[in-house]
Amino acid sequence: MIDISNLTIEQAHKDLLAKKYSARDLAQAYLDVISAKNSDINAFVEVYSDVLKQADAADAIIAAGKATKLTGIPVAVKDNILVKDNIASSASAMLKDYHSTYDATAIKRLKEAGAVLIGRTNMDEFAMGGSTEKSIYGATKNPHDTSRVPGGTSGGSAAAVAMGGTLVSLGSDTGGSVRQPASFCGIVGLKPTYGSVSRYGLMAAVSSFDQIGPMGKTVGDVKALFEIVRGQDINDGTTISTTTYPVKPLKGTKGVIGIPRELISDGIDTQVKKNFDESVEKFKALGYEIKDISVPHARYALPAYYIINFAEISSNLGRFDGVRYGLYKEGKTLIDDYVQSRTAGFGKEARRRILLGAYVLSSGYYDAYYNKANALRELIRGDYAKAFEEVDVILTPTTPAPAWKIGEKSSNPMEMYLADVFTVTPNLTGMPALSMPSGLAAVDGKQLPLGVQLVGAHGADEHLFTIAASFLGE
Repeated sequence: MIDISNLTIEQAHKDLLAKKYSARDLAQAYLDVISAKNSDINAFVEVYSDVLKQADAADAIIAAGKATKLTGIPVAVKDNILVKDNIASSASAMLKDYHSTYDATAIKRLKEAGAVLIGRTNMDEFAMGGSTEKSIYGATKNPHDTSRVPGGTSGGSAAAVAMGGTLVSLGSDTGGSVRQPASFCGIVGLKPTYGSVSRYGLMAAVSSFDQIGPMGKTVGDVKALFEIVRGQDINDGTTISTTTYPVKPLKGTKGVIGIPRELISDGIDTQVKKNFDESVEKFKALGYEIKDISVPHARYALPAYYIINFAEISSNLGRFDGVRYGLYKEGKTLIDDYVQSRTAGFGKEARRRILLGAYVLSSGYYDAYYNKANALRELIRGDYAKAFEEVDVILTPTTPAPAWKIGEKSSNPMEMYLADVFTVTPNLTGMPALSMPSGLAAVDGKQLPLGVQLVGAHGADEHLFTIAASFLGE
């Protein structure tokens, strides 16, 4: 019997090399958990039919002495990342029957490393939402309390790890879509420096924000997955090398952690605030210097983020018109074809963002909204660049409250948008950010996970791993 509840990539790699069990045995152990739990959690929308065949191939690589750290390791994949010859629907009726014709670069690198792709995970349609309720496959449930959301949009990827259905997973992060569900599900999630991981083969939501990000139970697992998928890619001109951003050594004895007190005030759940204060004290006890900082324009991050979000979504989803890509519904005229196809193909939240995006980009409003949002983006980037002259990382809660009940915020999208208050800034600026478990909140008789977020300067992903591992005792 393989103890997958405490298994890490490092331990699995050692066990596979020592022939304690095979990659096929490991894959089967996770398939058994999926079979037992997924009908209730709905983390996976499809388990790939060739999982055991992939595992056998991994065993052959191990036998030949050519194994990498990821050989034979099960990885779940968000439904908006292309895996050749498999469906990638972005949880939308628009693409429900679309079969990928090529591998995303991140997937290609995982296959080259010998990883076992176990299946595709549920998400909010086209990565729009914060709860994984807006999916044609139905809502995903939080493994810690199935009456609550797992977070979004990568809720399926987070829930898959938390329920024990995979060792690690890939999500995508547009404004917190890896970190927020990681926090709600009690795991670790990384939004890398923009450009660290190729977006080739990731269905675009907001091109200037999107990043594929790894998720796992430990910092070590997340780091191992990141190191495989990162790197420059000829197919994505925005990718960067490890030397693009010079990274300075940690300041002082262990490092300096900045606290933006102005952001951590009203509107935060009392248990979240208490847990954050306790996390700060834990860092002090570990020998880190704590320093209050000011990022004055960060309070405008949420409105700036959503204006740019709506604008880019409106543009990126324009291709799905029933003619070029996606679902086709015949109308009486060509324009009616478009109307019928897009009405049937897109859900309510997608239609809302398309309409709002078209509005902020329209004549007379472009300068008033979109240009101002981009100007704010630069001011916010400048605030953080100045802060990183004094500190190594910036610490905040990941979310202002624990996971909410399924359906609780569905009728009020503004409430759901406000849940991103701490996570959107790294996407606006391109900085790396990592969410890690920091405690539990007692809510309605259940213990719900809480997380804190570390934000680093551009290229300083390694500092996040070092400091997070110290906090978690890895």
